[in-house]
Order: sequence, then C-alpha cells, then structure tokens
Amino acid sequence: MNPEPSPQTPAPGVVRYYSFLPRGGGLLEDVLSGLALPQKSIPPKYFYDEQGCRLFEAICELPEYYLTRTETAILRGNIAEIAQFIGPEAELIEFGSGVQAKTRILIQALQTQLYVPIDIALDTLRASSSELAARFPFLNIVGICADHTQPLALPEFVGVPIQRKAIFFPGSTIGNFTPAEALAFLKQARKAAGPRGVLLIGVDLKKDKATLDAAYADPRGVTAQFNLNLLHRINRELAADFQVKRFRHKAFYDPIMSRIEMHLESLYSQFVHVAGRRFGFAPGETIHTEISCKYSIAEFQELGKRAGFTPEKVWTDPEQLFSVHGMVAA
Repeated sequence: MNPEPSPQTPAPGVVRYYSFLPRGGGLLEDVLSGLALPQKSIPPKYFYDEQGCRLFEAICELPEYYLTRTETAILRGNIAEIAQFIGPEAELIEFGSGVQAKTRILIQALQTQLYVPIDIALDTLRASSSELAARFPFLNIVGICADHTQPLALPEFVGVPIQRKAIFFPGSTIGNFTPAEALAFLKQARKAAGPRGVLLIGVDLKKDKATLDAAYADPRGVTAQFNLNLLHRINRELAADFQVKRFRHKAFYDPIMSRIEMHLESLYSQFVHVAGRRFGFAPGETIHTEISCKYSIAEFQELGKRAGFTPEKVWTDPEQLFSVHGMVAA
C-alpha cells in the first residue's frame, strides 16, 4: 500500500486507496519524544481515531462551536461565486478530508470528476469516500491515507479531463500550525496546486476572548472528552497506563499570541509508563495537545502572498466570525 507516485486511471463509482504513511510507529515515536520535552506535547493529528472522529462530529454540533456551521453557511451562500472562482474540470484535492461534509457542497456545484481526499485516519477516509461515491456516481475518487502535515508527492492521474488543481483545506485547520509552520504548509500546497492551481481555505478570524474560550471549553464537556480521548488512544494502542481521570482538559485564548491553546493538565504528582519508558508529572504540569491560531483577513492574505499565492477572493459571514479565502498560485 505504499506505491510510488505514478499515473493512475480512476474509475467512477470505484474508490481507489493508496497509503503514503511511513511504515512503523509514528504514534509511538511522537508520544515518546513529545513526553520527553520540557513542555510535554503530542501532535493534534492523533486526536482522530474512530472515537475521536465521533467526538469531533459532536463538537461541530455544539452551539458554542461556531466554526463549522459558519463556514458551511459561507460555502452554501456563496457557492456560485466559489464555483466560478475554481472553474470547470478541476481536480479537487482535500487535505485532512475527515467526514467530507463540506466537500459535498463543492462537488454538487462543480460537478468535478476527480476528487482526491487525503486523511491520516484510514477508517474515516474509507467510510466517507464510500458514502460520497454512492451520492455522486459520476465521481472518480482516489483516497490517499497520508499525514498532510508532512511533504507529500501526490500521484498524477490520467484518463480524466483536468484543467487545474484546486486545493480545499476547510475547518480553519491551518490554525493548528504556528505561523511559521503555516507558511511552510502553504508553500507545500502551492507546490501541490501547480501552475494555474487554486486554494480554497477556511480561516478563523480574531474575535473576543469569551467567544473563543467557550468554543473550545464547552459546558457540556464534549471538547474535554475529545482531548482526553487522546490518552485513551495511547493506552489502547501503545499499552500505556495513563489514569485518564487524573488529568483534565484545559483550553484558553492567548490574545498576545492570537491563539487558542489546549492542554491536558495533571491533577496530581504521578508517573506514567509508555513502551517501557517512565514519565513523571507534577501537579499542574500539562501535555500541550493543540493550538488554533486566529488571523485577521489582511494577516492571512499576507501569509498567502509569502507562500506564492495571489489572494483573489474572501468570503465571510455577517458577524465576521470566519473567512474563506480563494487564492491563485502565483
């Protein structure tokens, strides 16, 4: 399941899958190295096991979590203009495709023939792509199981008319990178888009601290379950011995850094074992699990320019909570 990138001929109604994940224990390596840091950390890409995906879907339904419904409304309300911006016969490439709910809006409007979803969670990728294939029988789908945060050489395809590549990166997932990491990712997206390619990307906007804090620390505790599920996954997959009830979810907006930070905070002095390694926790010590950077429209446009894109379009909601940017590879 690790082919060299080469021309492939997709077929409507048949979902093909390829894996570009490295062989071996990415999770184990990242957990062991992350827990050994002075500020312990685990990459947020590991949130999305089967249970994590279910919990994230529940988060998206929370009234406090405005991001998903606002971005979806922006896409629906401006879909004709967005489709015109992307143009006909585009190869639609989605990084971190997840459940692909927003993608359906684009495919319905574009009537694109080739969709390339990229996700690290193979089970989610298979389930979502199969559902999409049933919904759009004309669609050629080539699912790629890969870590989109790492450089990735995508296959080139033959047999489907393509005029340009369109990179779709919704959900303000770009905020999970530091600005320097976001710049590197956008440069990677620019390379993937190629000549005449476009980028359609969702970006959360700066706003008041109370709104942001509520979105990432909901009173029902769903986001807390999502964060703590990371420890359950490590216990299950790496035979670790985290006592999950001895940790708590902690999330807050840092207005100086313009970002949400999510942590798992140790409630006690304790030791945890992972793959034979012992890690100590002091009371109040945290594992940093996620950031979510917020931008102004001008700040993100400048970032796009530095990555080699020309900002052409911005769509927002009436309250200016969220933005969707359309950029062209320069």
